[in-house]
Amino acid sequence: MADTISADNVTAMLQTAVALIRDNEPLLSRLDSVTGDGDHGAAMVSAVAAAEKALGEWDKSSLKSLLHGVGWGMMCIDGGSTGPLWGSLFMGMSKGAGEAESLDCAALAEVFEAGLAKVQSQSKAQVGDKTMMDALIPAVGAIRSAADASASISDAMASAASAAAQGAQATAGMQARFGRARNLGERTIGHVDPGATSMSLLFKAFSEALSARET
Repeated sequence: MADTISADNVTAMLQTAVALIRDNEPLLSRLDSVTGDGDHGAAMVSAVAAAEKALGEWDKSSLKSLLHGVGWGMMCIDGGSTGPLWGSLFMGMSKGAGEAESLDCAALAEVFEAGLAKVQSQSKAQVGDKTMMDALIPAVGAIRSAADASASISDAMASAASAAAQGAQATAGMQARFGRARNLGERTIGHVDPGATSMSLLFKAFSEALSARET
């Protein structure tokens, strides 16, 4: 059997992410209270609530429709930059999916690269700026590397989850250059970025969901 994922698999991945991010709302808010308004946990819960609502309303048999619905729902939440950036990720992924009914590892890499490109059209942040990009960029790169090495989709996502977690943890040694946190200057050093943490949770959830389908 070909190593592919369908809209049903992506639905399960998103459902796992909804649950994991909700469980970690206190952590995300605590991290944000150090360098921001302390509302990132609430913003992320709103974002995943919008994603969950979309899962019930959009065509779950179509990858493009499913990802578009999730992205559109997230775009519309209140919560500063969280909605536009996360919404852009999934809107870009929707475009990358095209009319495909399933994705192999190479196609999955293309979908995430399209999502990243859409986020980068909204933000100039790069690795080292202490933002969600410190987790997102390495994760997408890990999927591409895995695909180029003919790895399985599950292994590719596990590599992405590891890269995202390492990227998020590395933000503790960085000074914030974007958002409200940049006004604190060197005082942001020593604290993990909440945006990078929430992004790492997304990839962790995706990996866990793909691992679960094999048991």
